[in-house]
Amino acid sequence: MVGMKAETFFTQAEKESISSAIREVETKTDGEVAVMVVDKSDDYPEGQILAGVFIGVLLALIVTEFFWGDSIWVFVPIALFLSALCMWAVNYMPVVKRFFTPNARLEIQVQDRALTSFYEKGLYKTRNETGVLFFISLFEHKVWVLADKGIYEKIRQETLQEYARDIALGIKTGKAAEILCREIQNVGEILAKHFPVKPDDINELSDEVIIGQ
Repeated sequence: MVGMKAETFFTQAEKESISSAIREVETKTDGEVAVMVVDKSDDYPEGQILAGVFIGVLLALIVTEFFWGDSIWVFVPIALFLSALCMWAVNYMPVVKRFFTPNARLEIQVQDRALTSFYEKGLYKTRNETGVLFFISLFEHKVWVLADKGIYEKIRQETLQEYARDIALGIKTGKAAEILCREIQNVGEILAKHFPVKPDDINELSDEVIIGQ
């Protein structure tokens, strides 16, 4: 999944299936569901720097030992040059950059990006504050389910994250759309219980998959 693009992550047929699942859920609940997929939640420059320095220094040690008998005067300039070169190269190797970025940092950044997107896309503007966002960030292999404050009065974030973990597993096993549709329906059942559909209910958010960068 590292290196995949949000725009092509789901096929057109899968996007239609996801939209259909959202529409079905929203016939039973006052809650509003949205799905967003992004390439990544941050550029993670620290991962790029750490990977470049580590690989560059390691290569410099090998080259210096092999050609100049571990001379420190040769090692230092070679290490600086190779570190800079590797930092540039790592920017085009997302798998390496991700490996050198702490998982806790990835987790926090996905949460932050999900929250930012929730407000940027106007998902907080539902009449009864019952919007729910399924946020998928491909670079980090992570999913975050975020809800408006009306939902949080009835459903805890920990409960929503149980569904997020299932979706993340589905992505890793190549069943992203299938598992996402299933979990949308599962969340929909909880929403229908606490926020049943009202006679004057209207569709306030788009049912289409939102694509980010």
